[in-house]
Amino acid sequence: MTLLAPIFNATVESPTVPLTSQNILEVIGGEATSSGKNVTEQGVLGLPAVWRAVNVIAGSCASLPLHAYKPKGDTRVRASAPLLDEPHPDLTPFEFWETTYAHIALWGNAYLRVLRNELGQVSELWHIHPGRVRVGRTSETGEKVYAIDGGKEVLRDFNPKKPVQAATMLHIAGFGYDGVCGVSPIRAARQGLGLAMAAEEYGAKLFGSGSLATGVLQSEQRLSQEQADAIQARWKAKRTGLTSAHEVIVLDSGAKFHQLSIPPADAQFLESRRFQIAEIARMFGVPSHMLMDTERSTSWGTGIEQQSIGFVVYTLRPWLTRVEQRVSRLVRPHAAYARYAVEGLLRGDSAQRAAFYKAMWEIGVYNTNEIRALEERSPVDEGNTRYRPLNMGELGSTDSVSNQEASNV
Repeated sequence: MTLLAPIFNATVESPTVPLTSQNILEVIGGEATSSGKNVTEQGVLGLPAVWRAVNVIAGSCASLPLHAYKPKGDTRVRASAPLLDEPHPDLTPFEFWETTYAHIALWGNAYLRVLRNELGQVSELWHIHPGRVRVGRTSETGEKVYAIDGGKEVLRDFNPKKPVQAATMLHIAGFGYDGVCGVSPIRAARQGLGLAMAAEEYGAKLFGSGSLATGVLQSEQRLSQEQADAIQARWKAKRTGLTSAHEVIVLDSGAKFHQLSIPPADAQFLESRRFQIAEIARMFGVPSHMLMDTERSTSWGTGIEQQSIGFVVYTLRPWLTRVEQRVSRLVRPHAAYARYAVEGLLRGDSAQRAAFYKAMWEIGVYNTNEIRALEERSPVDEGNTRYRPLNMGELGSTDSVSNQEASNV
């Protein structure tokens, strides 16, 4: 079995790329950016904006219920899918999917080893660190195969020297351009992220080096260390604390005080850090207010509400769809497909939900028990009857319905 080399000559995720020193540096994230910072998927989490963006996306997606459905007549019904209820023997469903989405957000790919029971049914899913996996296609059939490097694999029936077939892997790829694997957004934006990391380090060094001292006491006389310490102590005692406010300070030995301020060139890094927050928000598709940056937007009103709805529709929905379509292949033939229930993120307040449910009930989209299920309440008797409004044309053509009855309807 050979791999298709032409597809992968441009990516280090390919098993066919020779492990030259340059490629090794790229694989482990050792290649420095123009800012001089090494950007890796794990190291970039040290940026608070990246940490928050990944947590918002992974946590929001993982918190949504994932159900399996099968068709029944003209509608659909919930199907049994134990894999979705307990995908991992140790991790909770939230922890499992949060890790999965974090892998996609940082590495552009999530690799899950598929384990089956004695009946051939998928029973467990295990994460494999994306940094250890390389993927390619065979030249004979074009089937995906995976090579896993390094570490001691704990999964049963696994040989690290043998390529893993696609049937035993669940590969959820993010945005990509070759139809094989997703592109790591961290690597794609490493120059901008490197700039953000450099600005953060520069700020830390600026404060840590004492460049922001309040001022300098200067004397024309030569002072011993003891004399200098004594003048400094007297100065600090006279100007520190509320009781010393507005007091006159007397300096001897020809000492003069010079006030210091941040040079304009050094103060500019503060603005660059704010810009990098906007860049990170743009990269992940997360509204700036979700990264706790409300300087340029109001914290209240419909503007924030509409941004939040846009975040669900335009950012989370594509992420959820990727997982839904991949997981749907695992739950068959017991179910037709898997779907996330996103209503929880779009519910709004009580008044908005009531208006929405009323409108959906009046046009026959939801029945009473379906509305109660969305509110996590138990069904009621005769709650499965679906309301269907009759128009006046239908009433007029029915002899048994009088005008009075029509008006009552």
